[in-house]
Amino acid sequence: MKKTTTLLLSIGLLLTAVPTIGANTVRVGDVQFSRVVEVSSQQLQLQGAGLLKVMVFVKAYAGAFYLPASAQADQALTPVAKRLVLEYYQPIKGVDFAKATRLKIADNVDTAEAERLAARIERLAAMYKDVQPGDRYALTYVPGTGTRLSLNDEHLGTIPGDDFARAVFAIWLGADPIDEKFRDRLLGVS
Repeated sequence: MKKTTTLLLSIGLLLTAVPTIGANTVRVGDVQFSRVVEVSSQQLQLQGAGLLKVMVFVKAYAGAFYLPASAQADQALTPVAKRLVLEYYQPIKGVDFAKATRLKIADNVDTAEAERLAARIERLAAMYKDVQPGDRYALTYVPGTGTRLSLNDEHLGTIPGDDFARAVFAIWLGADPIDEKFRDRLLGVS
């Protein structure tokens, strides 16, 4: 009986980390994401979704990443339309988002580029608000317009530049992301 309970618990934990796909939505744990989103009159397709845990057991957030149907995972940091949606399980302060953003961008760009981006990074840092469980941040890049940040569908601001978009999306999708397994799930390569 104990082995059966352990096996069922292990399967349950695995299912919370792997998205299940329905007709119009993807479910990651208890969070649902649409398979298609519209960005500036363009439909973006779900590239991948996953769950980020910290300290192995604590759910931080579920995420979904979208690209145009014609784009591939290796184009995630190129100047194509894209959206990253993150739904939070834990309360997080805006100042903590700002600090993490600065650190992870610095991990993914060289010093000269970090200096060129500094004013725009600070503009993004000033936009962050505290989140509660169930809140959703969306980061959307529109070529020629810039990177928009929204919280629960409320537009907080837009920051121009392909270089800025590449740097900020690299926090999750770059060579030195927050978590490599989460990155690979978002890109649909794991």
